[in-house]
Amino acid sequence: MIDKKLRELNKEELHQKCNDLKKELYTLNYQRRIGNVEKPARFKRLRKDIARAMTIIRERELEDERSN
Repeated sequence: MIDKKLRELNKEELHQKCNDLKKELYTLNYQRRIGNVEKPARFKRLRKDIARAMTIIRERELEDERSN
C-alpha cells in the first residue's frame, strides 16, 4: 500500500489495516509451511506495509503528546 493512502486513514482505520495485514501475513506463513505459496515476494511487501502503518500510528501518537 502506498504511504499517501495510509496517511489519509484515521487512527481506527490504520489499526484495522495493520491487523488485516498481520492476519494476511500469518496466513501466508501457514501456506509457506504447507508449501503452497504462489507469490513469495508478498512476504516482504506485507512486512513493509505493516511497518509503515505502525510508523504512522506512532507518529500520530507523538504528535498528540506534543500538543497536550
